[in-house]
Amino acid sequence: MTQIAADGSRAKGRRGLLLGAGLGAVAALLVLVVLPAETGWDPTGVGETLGLTEIAEPTNLELERGMARMESQEVLTVSETPLPASDGVSDVWEYELLPFESVEFKYTMPEGQPMTFRWEGTDTLAYDMHAHPFEGGEEVTESYGVDEAQAMNGLYTPAFTGIHGWFWENRSMNPVMLRLEASGAMTASTVYSAAGEQERVLEGAAESPQGSVEGHEMQSPDEPAATQ
Repeated sequence: MTQIAADGSRAKGRRGLLLGAGLGAVAALLVLVVLPAETGWDPTGVGETLGLTEIAEPTNLELERGMARMESQEVLTVSETPLPASDGVSDVWEYELLPFESVEFKYTMPEGQPMTFRWEGTDTLAYDMHAHPFEGGEEVTESYGVDEAQAMNGLYTPAFTGIHGWFWENRSMNPVMLRLEASGAMTASTVYSAAGEQERVLEGAAESPQGSVEGHEMQSPDEPAATQ
């Protein structure tokens, strides 16, 4: 009986050691791998070495290009209140975003010709204001604002001839009505949604600048924009 009890005690001890080792391995995995990848928190530095923090906080090259541009050039001026209209055409566009739906709206604009705009949603929207030129296309996209807001007023002056506009995403459980008002040197507009690409004619607009952007697709709603 004494031998049996001793063997049982040793078995329990081994199970305890194995359980402890297993819990320790899980804890180590959590700290070294899971947390850096999921949250960006990297107390040991291993996550950064392995490139895991990039998963939680991916580098936004488009935003980096846009911020670099705005350090040397006045592209976007944001205002707390609506601004006076710019010379050119006036345009109003409305769109209802269903829960977790996204849409992209672009104006074709010539370099250096300003546009005054105001957009507002009935609730907060994630947005990415960005543009890319005819020469180079999407590979050289620049973002000038990536964040969440319910409204935005601004004066925008294109740094190049191409397409310029916004990506919006409704990350709530309720429909959000979006309204955009703009005035300036826009010559055409295009809506990119789950339904496809839709060209919009702007009444009274000047002849559209020459150029084309090959293979433009709506920004992926599966990759939420990183906040600034």
